[in-house]
Amino acid sequence: MPKVKVAIVGVGNCASALVQGVYHYKDVDDDALVPGLMHTRLGGYH
Repeated sequence: MPKVKVAIVGVGNCASALVQGVYHYKDVDDDALVPGLMHTRLGGYH
């Protein structure tokens, strides 16, 4: 599956939380219960 390239315009708490969340949850198992996330895989991307 190809990598997704994302650019974040602006800085602030929301952008920081998005980046931190992506790095924190990237290695979570597909069947793991993660508070705040309904699905750990979306459209084939994890």
